[in-house]
Amino acid sequence: NLSLKLNGVNFATAANATTVSGSANITSACQQEIVVAANNGTQTVGDTARFFIAPATSTGALPAGVIDGINYGSNNTEVTLVLYAPNKNNVVVIGDFSNWNVLCSNQMTRTTDGNRYFIKLTGLTPGTLYKFQYIVDGNIKTTDPYTELVLDPNNDGFIGAATFPNLPAYPTGLTTGIVGTFQTAAPAYNWSTTAYTRTDKKNLVIYELLVRDFLASGNWQTLTDTLNYIKGLGVNAIELMPSNEFEGNNSWGYNPDFFFAPDKAYGTKNNLKRFIDSAHNRGIAVIMDAVLNHATGLSPLAQLYWNNTTNQPAANSPYFNVTATHPFSVFNDFNHESEATKYHTARYIRHWLTEYKLDGFRWDLSKGFTQKVCPDVNCWNAYDAARVATWQRYHD
Repeated sequence: NLSLKLNGVNFATAANATTVSGSANITSACQQEIVVAANNGTQTVGDTARFFIAPATSTGALPAGVIDGINYGSNNTEVTLVLYAPNKNNVVVIGDFSNWNVLCSNQMTRTTDGNRYFIKLTGLTPGTLYKFQYIVDGNIKTTDPYTELVLDPNNDGFIGAATFPNLPAYPTGLTTGIVGTFQTAAPAYNWSTTAYTRTDKKNLVIYELLVRDFLASGNWQTLTDTLNYIKGLGVNAIELMPSNEFEGNNSWGYNPDFFFAPDKAYGTKNNLKRFIDSAHNRGIAVIMDAVLNHATGLSPLAQLYWNNTTNQPAANSPYFNVTATHPFSVFNDFNHESEATKYHTARYIRHWLTEYKLDGFRWDLSKGFTQKVCPDVNCWNAYDAARVATWQRYHD
């Protein structure tokens, strides 16, 4: 005997059969559940399919004091998520807190200008790491571009415990793709170097360093233990090759996807802070190679606005050019005159200078920070007032 149920109500049965079919009316939005069951008189087996019909998106004013990304409340039991997503129709957040189900209760509110979506999640356990993603317009699964720790089902398994102790497990079987995280009352790093005086930038002796190749272990802990050796070389500044999240674990870092998360292949965020703190204790400045010309297709900034037909950024992307303005581009080229890109870049600068106390940046492919179309290197090398204005804005 076979049966079909929609949201717990039978709508088709078949006795002594091997197939069953039927139709049912869906009378309300939100999560729907279809269950097929087979019973031979002694045993029942079945399967379940769930899908989501989005109700009309509610609108409202963005709560005071929140910004794009993850905003922590003062009582450590709530966060407010804000996603910049103009020209989208609905966004639902899924995660540990919903058992990865798409629920109407987790549909985000759209701001009255149509540019952002937000939701306050309450009842969180202080100190617990929560994993989450966004479902956008029912067919885009991504996570927050401002998350500071991502979990990757394809690459995390190759990171050893010595480099990243207690790496959170990916929610295998519950979702797909990279997931973001947030954690209220997360363990803070206590900075010990408070009297550090930065060396004049005109007198820097810089050692450019790729953590992967400089050490056999390739992690922040061993690099910290090597600082006395580096100082003995007469070095007073270390330039780290790109160290925010990049695709895979084995890279120079010029393939960035998450700009606010340190790459896990080198260790935890607090071990990175300990390295910078220890360098400052020895009078060594720490500079990071910043790659803000492009992002890979795994970046939420790209995933949110992607043309699957052409495999390029969509024409309505607030972040990327459909086609790069210069011949030296790789991956997806940022539009540096877009307000969304300006905001993202300014947030990146502020984040790394304040949260990690970096001393500065080495900007990769700085001439690419322009919308001027240049087909050759001579054009690219010429004075570009718009490019100068872009850099002046970030300096200011």
